[in-house]
Amino acid sequence: MTDTTADDAYGGFLGAIPYAFRASGSRFCRLYVVVGTVVAGLVTLVFALGVVTLIGRSVGNPGGLLTSARTFYVVVALFAVVPLLAPILSVARRHRHGRTDARYDRAIAATGFLFVLSLYLGLVASMPPSFELDGETVTRPAAEGLFAPVIELLYAMPESAWPTVPAAAGAVMLLVHRRYR
Repeated sequence: MTDTTADDAYGGFLGAIPYAFRASGSRFCRLYVVVGTVVAGLVTLVFALGVVTLIGRSVGNPGGLLTSARTFYVVVALFAVVPLLAPILSVARRHRHGRTDARYDRAIAATGFLFVLSLYLGLVASMPPSFELDGETVTRPAAEGLFAPVIELLYAMPESAWPTVPAAAGAVMLLVHRRYR
């Protein structure tokens, strides 16, 4: 067994993920470590492919607006990926410093799952009533089922207000971290 109080207990950012999985005594937190890492990887892949596509479409064009669009992609990706990984890194750091608390692990994992859900809900809120895809006009699906009132509420939000949904979840994450600190 290694000394968890050493500065190199997990050897950096990528080592913190398996360290948090091993160190946490909460199965719920371990589940979030797996889910949060996979979702962060998928979000990173989607944004990387978006940047590659943007670069491919802008080859030969002068800089300016297209350069700032690439930067905007990276900034939005950071605002999505950092809160996904923050609970994992926080749990790893706390355990590395010997402050183990299963309540904190469960609470911060719950906020991580809340943030994953908020990203999905933000995507639903950002969907325009109709859009063109491959030359066809597509309309968003009608809200049906058990969650129809929630979907209708999200559809009623202005499209430009969708970032408030994940931002609220991020604020809850910060408050929970401060509460159990």
